[in-house]
Amino acid sequence: MIGSWLSRYGRRRRLIAAALAAVSVVTAYLATRPAPAAPTVLVAVRDLRPGPLSPADFRPAALDPPPAGAVRALPRGQTLATPMRRGEPLTDVRLLSTYPLPPGMVATPVRIADTATASLLAPGSTITVLAASDQAAPAREIATDATVVTVPRPARSGPSQDGALLVLATTPAQAAELATAQAHARLSITLGALRATPQN
Repeated sequence: MIGSWLSRYGRRRRLIAAALAAVSVVTAYLATRPAPAAPTVLVAVRDLRPGPLSPADFRPAALDPPPAGAVRALPRGQTLATPMRRGEPLTDVRLLSTYPLPPGMVATPVRIADTATASLLAPGSTITVLAASDQAAPAREIATDATVVTVPRPARSGPSQDGALLVLATTPAQAAELATAQAHARLSITLGALRATPQN
């Protein structure tokens, strides 16, 4: 009877030892396995102004957790809608193609004659667009209280054009009138208040 008890005790000790050995192996594996890689996003390599983007404007960086809407690969032909600081991660609301416009509004490119006045604008500025078909006739208002989405810098290459390009948040009706006016008149602006722009 003592022999039977000793036999059971020995088997129990061997089972406990095996279990402890298994726990030690698992613990050692968990302690030495590499940590999961942090998600890679694009960050600006320098301060960036609104305008056409190129892959050279960004570098990949590991951020954990990544910001909401982080861009991991830059599609071709993208335009930056708002300024960015060096090292700042690129998010979808920074791109003109996905810029969060107010409901019922559309992004409308407009070229105005006075580049000096355009240099005073920033995203969020409120302007009124005027059209003058000739110097004798008074200018008429064709879009009032339009919000500036972005003032793109010129593309690095390509033909130069007179005037300065703006992108405005307008109603579809204003967009149609602006398109017609640009074909037949000279556009200018008056400045209004500065509104807050969306943040990351």
